[in-house]
Amino acid sequence: MTELNNKMTKTAPMQRLVIAAQHLKPERRNLTADLIAGLTFAVVNVPQAMAHALLAFVNPMLGIYTLMVAVPIGALFTSSVYMNVSTTAAISVAVGAVLTDFPDGQKGEALVVLVLLVGVIQLLTGLFRLGFLIRFVSNSVMTGFLNGVAVLIILGQLSDLTGYRSAFSNRVAQALDLLLRIGQINVQATAIGGLALVLIVALLLTPWRRYAFIIGVVVTTVLLVILSLPAMPTAAYFAGVPTVGDIASIHRSLPELVLPQPSLILSLLLPAFSVAIIGLIQGAGVSQGTPNPNGRYPDVSRDFLGQGAANIATSFVGGIPAGGSISGTALTMGAGAKSRWTNIFVGLFVAVIVLVAAPLVERVPMPSLAALLIVAGYQGLRVQEAVLAWNTNKISKVVMSVTFVATLVVPLQFAILLGMAISIVLHVFRESNKVVVTQWLLQPEGFPLEQPAPKRLPSHQLTLLHVYGSLFFAAAKSMEEMLPEVADATHAVVAINLRGKSQIGSTFVTVLQHYSQALRNQDSKLMLVGVDPAVRDQLAKTGVLKLIGEENVFLATPQLGTALNQAVAAATTWLGQPTKG
Repeated sequence: MTELNNKMTKTAPMQRLVIAAQHLKPERRNLTADLIAGLTFAVVNVPQAMAHALLAFVNPMLGIYTLMVAVPIGALFTSSVYMNVSTTAAISVAVGAVLTDFPDGQKGEALVVLVLLVGVIQLLTGLFRLGFLIRFVSNSVMTGFLNGVAVLIILGQLSDLTGYRSAFSNRVAQALDLLLRIGQINVQATAIGGLALVLIVALLLTPWRRYAFIIGVVVTTVLLVILSLPAMPTAAYFAGVPTVGDIASIHRSLPELVLPQPSLILSLLLPAFSVAIIGLIQGAGVSQGTPNPNGRYPDVSRDFLGQGAANIATSFVGGIPAGGSISGTALTMGAGAKSRWTNIFVGLFVAVIVLVAAPLVERVPMPSLAALLIVAGYQGLRVQEAVLAWNTNKISKVVMSVTFVATLVVPLQFAILLGMAISIVLHVFRESNKVVVTQWLLQPEGFPLEQPAPKRLPSHQLTLLHVYGSLFFAAAKSMEEMLPEVADATHAVVAINLRGKSQIGSTFVTVLQHYSQALRNQDSKLMLVGVDPAVRDQLAKTGVLKLIGEENVFLATPQLGTALNQAVAAATTWLGQPTKG
């Protein structure tokens, strides 16, 4: 794997897919463990994938098609050995929010284009190695967004769980409407869903927790079939419980090839970008939290590439978007996965389930799937992360809260973009005003003594200043106000330590111009210490280097203190010279 990763980094982007596929070789010693882990995931996640498709307001079968294609394709091309690229609740909710703008007859066509665009965007971020962009999505944004999505998932299942259909479109409003009309619920559906909910929760507390979802769905499905038999006195009573077959017919067949409608591309480009971001962020959580067997963490950019390839392939079978699934990865690893072949086997096992057991899937009660998703939504709540963000600082608190509320009340594809925008604006505002100027007092022996910069510049001596924080935008103007006032000081030297500043903005350049000129007017001078070569070039291009004097700019050296010693020696010599008359 190390050799493969090294080779991947040295090749052109388009060759990485081919290299990854060529180096995929199964190992006999891992085969049994991978087969068992793949089968476990397939059995557990067939009903969950159907439920995720319902979150997207499309045929439940499309969630199964996604498992058939996205999981093995993602396994072929991701850097992460264990990453499970499959359906996720957060992505499905976002897709559902996008597809609500399309009429029922056009939802399928829109879905194909949306998944294709999501895949292309993710593939490009991987090919151009843009994994570093994830750092611009703050933890507060993701915590607020994922908690909002978890709440929406829970609230969105209340209609299927109770059989009550609200006239409102917003899920918070639907939940409130249900509470006001609790007497209109379908008691039979609620009983089946409630039983599934109790079974799943109870089994999650036992060693059988890996199979809690599938057991809960199977038991309630069998129970409903028995209670609905013509010979049973309850047949008419439970006939009103909706099943998957009432929503869509599932055929014993593999997915067919579908092609995208180019006319829908422009209208879905921005929503696709939002959905792609959600998937990539979730995938980055897997990349950064699950090391490969060799102990090294995966390449985030290559994992982006793998998710993009998976979604492009899925779009041609009409599936829903997939992403790196934290819960799916945990399930396969917990079931004993040893290599990426676990996820490759998943596609094969899901295809077998469809071909053999399709009629049985149609019997699954919709309230049972709703119960499954309610539990999944609860498991998706990030309570500890929310408490951490809340207690960190005001900015984290505001960003998380705004993103959470936006997720509940505005279209989901815009909620995360809003959170990101607020996070970036607040970050820029904070950093642009975060600057401190201190004075270093040189000592006969040892390190300098640091103290607040003087308000007024003393005459006939060196004042050595050090700047902490940003030198861009408002911060540069704030720094200007913190510099010692020149006033009537004469024959003085101000040396500003710029070590570690690789770039400066035009505002700071202007500050240097003004301060240097003010010092020259008082027979004083400005020195810059520890200057990066790139900063010196900026000073030269803007004419400030000529104003300050090249002899007063001391470049940074690998050895700490060299530039400072040179500046102190030059300042001492100059201060010893007689003042100009």
